[in-house]
Amino acid sequence: MKHGMHTLDDLDVTGKTVLCRVDINSPIDPETGKLRDITRLERCAGTISELSEKGARVVLLAHQGGDLEYENFSTTEPHAEALAELLACPVRFVDDVCGPAARERIRQLKDGETLLLDNVRFMAEEMTLFETKLRLSPQEQAKTIVVRKLAPLADLYVCDAFAAVHRSQPSLVGFEEVLPSAMGRLFEEEVTALSRVRESPEKPCVFVLGGAKVQDAFLIMSSVLENRVCDTVLTCGLVANIMLLAKGVDIGEASRNLVIERGLGEYIETGKRLLQEFFDYIALPSDVVYVDNSRREVAVRNFPVDGLITDIGNETVNAYCKLLRGANTIFVNGPAGVFERQESEYGTKSLLGAIAASSAFSVIGGGDSIAALNKYGLEKQFSYVSTAGGGLVRFLSGEELPVIKALKDAANRMS
Repeated sequence: MKHGMHTLDDLDVTGKTVLCRVDINSPIDPETGKLRDITRLERCAGTISELSEKGARVVLLAHQGGDLEYENFSTTEPHAEALAELLACPVRFVDDVCGPAARERIRQLKDGETLLLDNVRFMAEEMTLFETKLRLSPQEQAKTIVVRKLAPLADLYVCDAFAAVHRSQPSLVGFEEVLPSAMGRLFEEEVTALSRVRESPEKPCVFVLGGAKVQDAFLIMSSVLENRVCDTVLTCGLVANIMLLAKGVDIGEASRNLVIERGLGEYIETGKRLLQEFFDYIALPSDVVYVDNSRREVAVRNFPVDGLITDIGNETVNAYCKLLRGANTIFVNGPAGVFERQESEYGTKSLLGAIAASSAFSVIGGGDSIAALNKYGLEKQFSYVSTAGGGLVRFLSGEELPVIKALKDAANRMS
């Protein structure tokens, strides 16, 4: 048992049918139907290999795409092919989730074989609206069709979908009610690394919060400051713009309008409260960048600026890098600017480079952050790269997360 949950070390999987929920949700090329990125598949491959090599009959459950906006919403068939290449062994696929075809293919599995079911979100019970509107308890979710049809065919349940740890859906919290359950290796890695940041970070601890996902940043910032988790929060990106507005700085019409148009005005008030309570722990940019045919830097004392702020300036970069070099624990969520463009990538590239060169325990998460990390080839120089986005944010904020609670409850029942 680890972190109050069972691990694969607590299960005898040989000859057993194991339902394994993974998060292999990936960007898909609309032209070819192929996966554009297989990072999440690579990260859960260890759990699948271990189960297979130990002689388990592995049944993979996964979702693909957002079911509200239907972005990348599609079958998981391409994932089976990609997993087979990664694992160097066949990964069978069935275009069914829990109907007669899926159940028959599960019954036909032999020891060591792996089967991927189709997108679980093809089932209404796994849809976001089902989750957010009905809000069923785990006990009620254990009575849904997905669980009732698949659980009788299985001996064990393993959850390796840490990226979906904040979701309360049948394939994530229902099976723990009726099957002996454990977390997979990736889930175990994520909880261990993030617990180290949240519960016992070696000081000084520095959080770098940027990017455009302001909701996530403010949730983390409020929690880590109130709980004295970190010593300094370095703000950049849209987060910094809002904090400057909260301080009463006129950042210019273009940047101010962007905040308002995105419906983020409410965070100005949150920023005011945080600055009032934790002013000495929050670092704001002293200079920024806007693009007018070329990169133009301007000191905050000379605000407002005409152009849209797209990066932090050299003075801020130097000050932030100095703090990062002196840190023993660093967490990053969100880039410092529009790193996709050459004229506004300096801040992001410099901060990530400084962290990569440091000896600190460094953790990074969030899609944009990881995209930047990959762009600069620094992923192997960070201590831990999280696969999660929303789940990571909520874990660090101290929320009780549905999947962790379900796994802990299952462990207590097994004890």
